[in-house]
Amino acid sequence: MPAVLGVDGCPGGWVGALVDGPTLTWHSGPFAALLALPVQVVAVDIPIGLPVGGNRRRADLEARTALGAQRSSVFLTPPRVVLDAPTQAEATLLSRAAGSVGVSIQTFYLLGKVAEVDALLRADPAAAARTVEAHPEVSLRRLGGRVLPPKRTLEGGRARLEVLRTWLPDLELPCRLPGRARADDCLDAVACAWTAARWLRDEAEVLGDEVDALGVPMRIVV
Repeated sequence: MPAVLGVDGCPGGWVGALVDGPTLTWHSGPFAALLALPVQVVAVDIPIGLPVGGNRRRADLEARTALGAQRSSVFLTPPRVVLDAPTQAEATLLSRAAGSVGVSIQTFYLLGKVAEVDALLRADPAAAARTVEAHPEVSLRRLGGRVLPPKRTLEGGRARLEVLRTWLPDLELPCRLPGRARADDCLDAVACAWTAARWLRDEAEVLGDEVDALGVPMRIVV
């Protein structure tokens, strides 16, 4: 199988799991550096394609439905107008003025990463064509077929490792985690890589499948 890359945000940047056949290598750094790696598909856990006004992305709503009681792990993507807001208060004002709801502090702290990916992909059509949005919890639910404990608990980490080993039997977390990534960030990146491999084989499920006002796909690939 050609190489694929799963990417998850982490403190200070991004962590990537590059899977090339049975081999997994870890990478970290800015998204541009990971996007430059020699892979066929990149699946990243960040919203790609942003709504206008008070509209909600179907992808987010369908992902929440798929997760049931764990639906809160899918945050509702704010409108594009808030991307450059310097503070949470300003982001909330802009969002409400556009007809949407306030922006939580958790969502506000993700805006920099959303803007980073959005700018890179809109500036590079070739990179955009091989990059898809994924959601690790939805991917893990599909792969494992069961509800998993919270990811930052010992039981949750073990359960995720067990599920991911059904795809990569030799999977182990490195003794020294890449960059400032946590263990759960690394496992999320591997879950995204699983989705990237499914997309490459034309086996993936697509949630939402809309486009935003700029023509950017608004979908979550599983």
